Amino acid sequence: MTEEPPKIARRHMNRASTMKSGRVIGEKREKLETASERATAHRKIKKQRISRIAITILGFTLVGVGLFYIGTFFFGDREASPASTTVYLPLSPTIPVEDQDTGKDSTITSRMKEYIGQVEADLREYGYTPVKAVIPTSAIREVDFYLDGYSGFIKTTIDRGAGVTAEDTDRMLRYLAGQGIADFAYIDVRLDGQAYWK
Repeated sequence: MTEEPPKIARRHMNRASTMKSGRVIGEKREKLETASERATAHRKIKKQRISRIAITILGFTLVGVGLFYIGTFFFGDREASPASTTVYLPLSPTIPVEDQDTGKDSTITSRMKEYIGQVEADLREYGYTPVKAVIPTSAIREVDFYLDGYSGFIKTTIDRGAGVTAEDTDRMLRYLAGQGIADFAYIDVRLDGQAYWK
């Protein structure tokens, strides 16, 4: 009995066959992926990436919060430094305050009282002893300070800061002492960067 030679497969038969080019006969044909399946797979990968990023951020946040509370637990009982607990309250004057318009100090505004108290405290820091403050007649913003040991007074205004007023007063008094001038009628430190005496 003679064997028949193998038949050559035609193109239309090859399309219908289950063989893949370059592979063994037993394998199945590859499944073609549709556009919707590709889009679904892409969305799934994107969601996985977003989930990983969110979990990483959440992890770092939890670690930070944990370290904060651990630090507070271990170091929170330490005594606070004196600088952080200092509270600055508005100063009230301890010297007599005279309003020449009314003769009473009950009509003086709280802002004026606070200014007088701050200037008084600042002058004491420079080594001077204020003895009284006078609000001249028809003056809205002017305050005159009298110092112990000086014949004249210091003209000031509440429009300037108390610290710079006291600093300018100290400079002017030292200047006059350096010039050998002991007596004066007044020193005017109401203008910024300028001072006058009479």
